[in-house]
Amino acid sequence: MGEVKFDAVRRLVLGLGCERDTPAQEVLALAEQALREAGVSGEALAAVASIDSRTNEPAVLSVAAHFSVPAVFFAAGRLEEETPRLANPSATVFARVGCHGVSEAAALAAAGPNAELAVAKIKSAHATAAVARSGLQKA
Repeated sequence: MGEVKFDAVRRLVLGLGCERDTPAQEVLALAEQALREAGVSGEALAAVASIDSRTNEPAVLSVAAHFSVPAVFFAAGRLEEETPRLANPSATVFARVGCHGVSEAAALAAAGPNAELAVAKIKSAHATAAVARSGLQKA
C-alpha cells in the first residue's frame, strides 16, 4: 500500500469494489455519482482505494488515472478491521472475499483512523463505491 497524502483540498478517498473485468466506464460512472452525492469534484480526491485482489483490475486503475490520484490496496484482513465503522456490512461479501465490505472499508482504511464516511456504499450492476473524508486537518 502507498502512503496517501492529504492536504487542504484533497481530503477524500474513493473506495471501490468490483467484479473482475467490470467495464471501466461503469466504475467511472459510479465513482462520479459518488462524488456528486458527496457534493465535491474529483479535485477533492487524494486516492482511490480497494482490496488487494484488485491490484491489477483495469477498471480500478482507470478510475485512479482519470482523477490523477494513486490507487492504494489493502488485504482483506486489514479491511475487516474497519467493520465497526461500516454503514453497510455484508455477510455475503465476507463469504466471498474475507471482509464485511470493500468500498466503505477501503475508503476508511486509506483515509485514516479519524475518517468518516461522506457517502456510504452505492452500487451499480457490477461495482460499489463509497467516499471517506480524512479526519486530518492538513498534510
